[in-house]
Amino acid sequence: MRRLTAGVSAALRPTPSSEVWVGDCAALLSHIPASSVDLLFADPPYNLQLNGDLFRPNQTRVDGVDAAWDQFSDLTAYDAFTRAWLEPARRALKPNGTLWVIGSYHNIFRVGTAVQDLGFWILNDVVWVKTNPMPNFRGRRLTNAHETLIWAVADRRRTDYTFNYRSLKTFNDDLQLRSDWIFPVCGGPERMRAPDGAKLHPTQKPQALLTRILLGASKPGDLVVDPFLGSGTTGAVAARLGRRFIGIEHDENYAALASERIAAVEPLADPELAQDGFQPKPPKVPFGFLLEAGLVQPGDTLVAGEHRADVRIDGSIRSGPHEGSIHRVGAAVRDTQSCNGWTFWALERDGEPVPLDDLRAAVRAGLTAAE
Repeated sequence: MRRLTAGVSAALRPTPSSEVWVGDCAALLSHIPASSVDLLFADPPYNLQLNGDLFRPNQTRVDGVDAAWDQFSDLTAYDAFTRAWLEPARRALKPNGTLWVIGSYHNIFRVGTAVQDLGFWILNDVVWVKTNPMPNFRGRRLTNAHETLIWAVADRRRTDYTFNYRSLKTFNDDLQLRSDWIFPVCGGPERMRAPDGAKLHPTQKPQALLTRILLGASKPGDLVVDPFLGSGTTGAVAARLGRRFIGIEHDENYAALASERIAAVEPLADPELAQDGFQPKPPKVPFGFLLEAGLVQPGDTLVAGEHRADVRIDGSIRSGPHEGSIHRVGAAVRDTQSCNGWTFWALERDGEPVPLDDLRAAVRAGLTAAE
């Protein structure tokens, strides 16, 4: 575990081990090589702006967040702070890398605006529903029982971001995982406390939250970055799941706490226990690629039951009065709104039908081998 400060002069390079950097996150994010980060999780200050102490009905004081790092003079200052770290974060992310940022109603809408303004493309918002939220002691509002996460890809044109659909579905008893995640706030043995029982960090996130994020949106060996490291939850989960990690923390005490916590993690050593749910998005294969590969020739005939179509030199097909792509013509001859031409049509070869999907698989295998 290396601990570096913002005063270093040389560029800081990610290594296979976890690292904790101490200093201003906006400044240190700029030291990370461009387009090198696979996933960035951010738990920035929420700008709670508490006005005075908050007491329970029994007059005991609520241990809220009133530290200087959560204090901003006004919303303009908070917006400037948000863009100051988001800009180098986007630069550090790979074009298909993703950002996860969490917040409450105090800040998440302003963060979301900055995310979109800077060119990220939002994939989902996720609601963490807390089973044991803090009550609203004054009884003047609804109990605030959730926080919101934004999941966004750095380049809106990229569709090859990591999403381990199968892992999350298996994790959820073979049901698609929804965007409402229900579990308690950090407590019990997981909550880091001082000998007198006081919380060592006021906003420690539960490992369950980061496990879902890293399990679903990263792969073993990926580089994960957390610019607001705090108690080190992201780093601890990354170490356990075999992800490389860089954490940035402004407070020396929190950085030391996180470093110790991450160093104590025992990664999964047995390869049989590694994640088996990553399914990379297969390379796109247009029908025209089959002509370029010589698997289909202009003038060949496609068949589907009683339907027949001629292949043209540009990859379009014609069946009676209908012409266009394999999908459009398939839909027209079936008189339906849509059609998967890959599974509908077959190439007529020596009097026998050869499914187009089999030919596409052959081309796709060649593209994958060439990567």
